Amino acid sequence: MRRRVWCGVGWAVLVTALTLIVYGSRAWAGASRAGPSRSGPSAPAPAAGVASESTGARAGAGADVGVPAIARVWPVGVRPSVLRGWEPPATPYGPGHRGVDLAAAPGSPVRAVAAGRVAFAGRVAGRGVVTVELAGTGLRTTYEPVRPSVEEGAEVGAGDVVGVVATGAHCGASACVHWGLLRGGTYLNPLSLLPPWLLGRGPSRLLPVLTG
Repeated sequence: MRRRVWCGVGWAVLVTALTLIVYGSRAWAGASRAGPSRSGPSAPAPAAGVASESTGARAGAGADVGVPAIARVWPVGVRPSVLRGWEPPATPYGPGHRGVDLAAAPGSPVRAVAAGRVAFAGRVAGRGVVTVELAGTGLRTTYEPVRPSVEEGAEVGAGDVVGVVATGAHCGASACVHWGLLRGGTYLNPLSLLPPWLLGRGPSRLLPVLTG
């Protein structure tokens, strides 16, 4: 009787051991095929304001995602100095700088940076303003202080003159053009419209000779 009991116990132990060996080997093989564990620390995320290679650094820190780089010229000059850059407000009505100030002498031509339609040409708060709706984008650019040479509703192409720089108090003692960009009621960074070759960050290109 005792011999039968011990034989039964022995068979049970043997079956259990074989089961553990078989399933253990399968689990080890599956883990080997799956490769190293992915639960370790992940790669650090890009820092805020740093453009990835996929999007490019076409307008530097502060470029607005979703704004097409369709500009073909600067509003004034060839590569004007930026007297004051884009400083988005923390709140819709908070302090900031909703555009960029470009150095320009009074009387210098102001040009549409891309094709569109003149949505406004007149005076606002005592200063001349020209607004151009950019074709097919839902965006509009503003230029001030400007003495307009176009009328509302006029179609303009990239590089077309829309007015000349007027004197004004926007930049204090320095003459400038304040260049803005909006989508609906939201202000965006106008430098986002410039492709790398206009910002001086890509291969040089021959530019058309602009007159007038």
